[in-house]
Amino acid sequence: MLIRDVVAHKGSSVVTVEPAITVLEAARVLVQNGIGSAVVVEGQSVVGILTERDVLRLAADDPARLATMQVSECMNSELEVGALTESVNHAMSVMTMRRIRHLPIMDEGRLAGLVSIGDLVNANLTELTDENEWLRDYVQGGG
Repeated sequence: MLIRDVVAHKGSSVVTVEPAITVLEAARVLVQNGIGSAVVVEGQSVVGILTERDVLRLAADDPARLATMQVSECMNSELEVGALTESVNHAMSVMTMRRIRHLPIMDEGRLAGLVSIGDLVNANLTELTDENEWLRDYVQGGG
């Protein structure tokens, strides 16, 4: 299964924030959308990702700065990205090795979606379940 299949099923809508807004404003975006991360974009360029962990670390270290620190100062700019043509297993491996939970998906230089490790686990589970049923039908003479 390819990332393209996961994005097609999940949808390509991605919540984004700009690097110049405050972390507090970005945290409100996360809460309003019920999400754990937002891709940081400047114009059409993806420049980073801000996660709830980033916000929590700042809140624990210096809560007063939430209202003044810009997203650009708090985000992860060493961004790992995936491609629509990659396999789900490859993306899961990258996410596990890098210890990340959200992977922006790019297609020809544009943001094409965002997948979570949960999205990929669910896709893998669905594929394995379908394959298991097909094999069971085949062995029992129904296929």
